[in-house]
Amino acid sequence: MYWYVHDFTMHVLPFSCVSTKKRIAIIPGDGIGQEVIPQAVKVIEASGAAVQMTQFDWSAERYLADGMTIPSDGFTILGRDFDAILVGAFGDPRVPSNIHAKEILLGMRFKMDLYANVRPVRLLDAGLCPLKGVETKDIDFVVIRENTEGVYVDVGGVFKQGTPDEIAVQEDVNTRKGVERIIRYAFEYCKRNKKLDGSPRHRVLMTDKANVMTYAHGLWQRVFKEVSREYPEITAEHMYVDALCMQMVRDPRQFDVVVTNNMFGDIITDLAAGLQGGLGMAASGNIHPGKTSMFEPVHGSAPTIAGKNLANPFGAILTAAMMLNHLGLTREAEKIEAAVLQAVRQKKTTQDIGGTLGTSDVGAWVAGQVK
Repeated sequence: MYWYVHDFTMHVLPFSCVSTKKRIAIIPGDGIGQEVIPQAVKVIEASGAAVQMTQFDWSAERYLADGMTIPSDGFTILGRDFDAILVGAFGDPRVPSNIHAKEILLGMRFKMDLYANVRPVRLLDAGLCPLKGVETKDIDFVVIRENTEGVYVDVGGVFKQGTPDEIAVQEDVNTRKGVERIIRYAFEYCKRNKKLDGSPRHRVLMTDKANVMTYAHGLWQRVFKEVSREYPEITAEHMYVDALCMQMVRDPRQFDVVVTNNMFGDIITDLAAGLQGGLGMAASGNIHPGKTSMFEPVHGSAPTIAGKNLANPFGAILTAAMMLNHLGLTREAEKIEAAVLQAVRQKKTTQDIGGTLGTSDVGAWVAGQVK
């Protein structure tokens, strides 16, 4: 069931004190988010998961209507009244500054301290991978990206803007606390999670550019060596990020768990998405263990195809499965993942991965399989 929340002064939701179901905030956002998130919701409902969903209209449309991006108590509401958040995408050409995207999406990551961005990279069908001779078992790794520091904290400025002497500075901020907790999260993830075939994970690779960024990434090097000693059963490896990009294309079989900083994680996961069929197949979670976490498909709002029933909903649907698994609803998550796998194998897909169906038809097909 949905409550479409338009009153930003609301503090207590109707179910907050009486429901034992997991509470999920739904924020479709902009562009194709408005199309793919309803398909993910449809599939969640078909799975029979014990959840209560509330939809929020925070988006470019709302911002253009009344200038509101997110209410002053918006993050408090999300953290207090919900167990998880499912987000679509943000970005609209009618808002050139994308201020609403920054305040809502980056606001959730930073103000709710969702420090671990987890992006699984899994190949569901060999035909989706552009590499020759690759089988599904060859691509099953995860990239864990630090989510609250680095160049994304917006520390810096511009001096003499618009003149020939203009100077632009953007700082790469790395704290001991931030680096250590994401590296430790990566080792714990490796220790506690298995691959799709049931085999254990046993390697953590840290990637940086410490040969150039000696101060900031030197910190990553030191902390990685220290933390890795606490996990002798896990193989600790290192690779510079430029070499990693080459190796990811050359031989993705070698990767298991990759941990890196905010910017490099953003870049390499787009490359990794290409190995599994494109951004439309990619899921992610923004996680703080023990706190309300946010889940979003990796793709953007794609305004050029928005409203045309062309968007691939698998990224959103697999993100929903990832969210349910995080909430302990493992059986329902497995049903959804199995249905997506069958859809790919039977070509019940959108055009971008070789099918002929529209966004809503794919969602309906997957929901039918899940029931």
